[in-house]
Amino acid sequence: MMKLRFVGIVCLLTMASMQMFAGNESKIGTAGASEILLPVGARETAMGGTGLAMMDGVESIHWNPAGFAGGWDGSSVSAMFSHMDYLATTKLDYAAIGLNLGDVGNIGLSLRSFSWGDIQETTEDQPDGTGRTFSPSYLTLGLTYGKSLTDRISIGFTGKFISETILRTSATGFALDAGVIYKVGGAGPLSGLRFGVALKNIGPNMQFSGDDLARTAVPPNSAPGAVAVPMSFTSQSFEIPSSFEMGVGYDYKLEEDHRLSGNVQFNNMNFGSDQYRIGGEYSYKEILFLRGGYVGTSGTTAQYVFGGTFGVGVNYDLGGIVVEADYAYMAARIFDGINMFSLRFKM
Repeated sequence: MMKLRFVGIVCLLTMASMQMFAGNESKIGTAGASEILLPVGARETAMGGTGLAMMDGVESIHWNPAGFAGGWDGSSVSAMFSHMDYLATTKLDYAAIGLNLGDVGNIGLSLRSFSWGDIQETTEDQPDGTGRTFSPSYLTLGLTYGKSLTDRISIGFTGKFISETILRTSATGFALDAGVIYKVGGAGPLSGLRFGVALKNIGPNMQFSGDDLARTAVPPNSAPGAVAVPMSFTSQSFEIPSSFEMGVGYDYKLEEDHRLSGNVQFNNMNFGSDQYRIGGEYSYKEILFLRGGYVGTSGTTAQYVFGGTFGVGVNYDLGGIVVEADYAYMAARIFDGINMFSLRFKM
């Protein structure tokens, strides 16, 4: 009965994606709130963002909330912190904390902050600059729930509040992620096989408003000597970048102390070219990790900025607190490569 439910959920997600998404190169660059697509967590990033089926614990909140149901290993609290020096002077900081509530499921809270650095202020009257600087504030707050329905099937949901503020102008929005993971299980050669499906960033349009859109001007076609009156511009609303993602992963024990994981993933983007991802991880005693991945696209008019990824990780039990430190590097085609660091805790 539970297997039938899983098949039904996957079918519903697939049909919804076919209705809502189609990789569309003509819409590249027209979405807003694109900062919600940026990767977090060095472990997953080093594998090319392919952990849709394999990632678990608090780091999976961004990649597939269904993975949040697993990976606790008896711990009751899990947390992570991630920092990425992105393109030019921009940076992305991310923090998340999760609670294991037993049979009720797991609940998590996440905060993403995207920083643009200092930007020179210009106006219509001073196009060369006013001598002042400003820094936009882009924040995303998420609330996640994950639960294992059986020993093989888990589901998860994340609700997001998105806020973008530029001086005295701002836009707010809401989005939803939903995911499912299925583990083959058992003791056969397919016991390490896992499948994952997710719909991400489903939500209404956003629109900027605020005092910086107000002006004082003389109405068009006014009589000579007309008095200037206050006016307010209305900005165009914009969609957020949604996606439908499918992934397969496989864990293989080489020997007692050695493990290999391989992942492949397909991302269907509604504001860009479809993405094909491949990644893997080698583990020694679940203490030392080596990772690599690659991201390609089906696009002909634009290439994905990033390609190859790699990274390392170290996992250590401090006696009641398990700490994992990870590093990831993303090679870029035009810009300098991207460095990411993250820490995860379980207690």
